[in-house]
Amino acid sequence: MQVQMQAQTAPSPQWHDVCHTDDLVTNSGVCALVDGQQIAIFRIVLGDETQYFAISNWDPIGQANVLYRGIVGTLQDKVVVASPLYKEHYNLATGECLERDDVSVQSFAVRVDQHRVFIEL
Repeated sequence: MQVQMQAQTAPSPQWHDVCHTDDLVTNSGVCALVDGQQIAIFRIVLGDETQYFAISNWDPIGQANVLYRGIVGTLQDKVVVASPLYKEHYNLATGECLERDDVSVQSFAVRVDQHRVFIEL
C-alpha cells in the first residue's frame, strides 16, 4: 500500500488595508485587529521624515497586548517603543528587544498608498 502525502504550504503574505493615515497619532501607537491579530501601528516623525511601523501588540515579557501604549523614541540609533509594563525597548523596524536576546516581537512590512496604511501579514 502506497500513501501519498501532499506538502502543505503556508499561505503567502497578503497586504491588508488597515486605516487612513489620519487615523494614526503622530509619535504614538494605535492598535488594529488585522486578520485576527492585534497589531501595534506607529507613525513616527523625525525631522522632515515620516516613518510607519507595525509590530505585534503582544508584549512577550508582560504577557499582555499593550505595546501600542508604549512610549516611542530612539535608543542606540534605533526607533523603539518601550513596553508600558516592564519598560523593555523593542526596535520598531525589526521587533528585536534591545535589553534581552531571548525575546522579540514580530514586525510587519508597512506601505502607504494614497493616505491608506497597508500591512503585510
